Amino acid sequence: MLLIGSYSSPFVRRVAVTLKIYALPFEHRPVATDRDAVIIRGFNPLGRVPALVLDNDELVIDSGMIIDHLDEMVGPARALTPRSGPQRRQVNRMVALATGAADKYVAAYYERTKRPDSHVWQPWLERLEGQIETALQALDGMVQGPWLVGDALTQADVTTVVAVQAMRFDMPHLAPEGRFAALDTLVRSAARLDAFSSTLPNA
Repeated sequence: MLLIGSYSSPFVRRVAVTLKIYALPFEHRPVATDRDAVIIRGFNPLGRVPALVLDNDELVIDSGMIIDHLDEMVGPARALTPRSGPQRRQVNRMVALATGAADKYVAAYYERTKRPDSHVWQPWLERLEGQIETALQALDGMVQGPWLVGDALTQADVTTVVAVQAMRFDMPHLAPEGRFAALDTLVRSAARLDAFSSTLPNA
């Protein structure tokens, strides 16, 4: 399989971490949306990452759809998202908060870094950063043990950790160490796993 997109994107990276946890071999093409737009549109007309080219050349786009396919590949016993029931809804609720925070982070990053200072819309930026703050506060309060859902690593942990690490990589004021104690512990636990340490944005 071939994964398209840079690990600086939390959406690409959550797919990469999932692939590694599942021990599914893949190649990585670290193209970036700002400088490699033409290449990316060859995989996704929207010019968005990630995209995953399967071994049969079938193309899957959108991190959620890709991860759903990977869960299907490894089966319910190994999938990081439970197949059904209250725990599935619990994990998916956390994933929705984490991907929502990641979406807002990307929007805030572009607002801060891609516009001239005179064109930054400060009220909009403050709204984005406020949404990130409340999402991370909610996730911080949901941690139930070593992982978000107790003793088992789930997709909620993968997505939350990569979102927090992305923010700390280039917008550290959004998730500074010490503000969210439970998430700090979660990130440290994940950092000990090769799936996370080998896919850091600067790796």
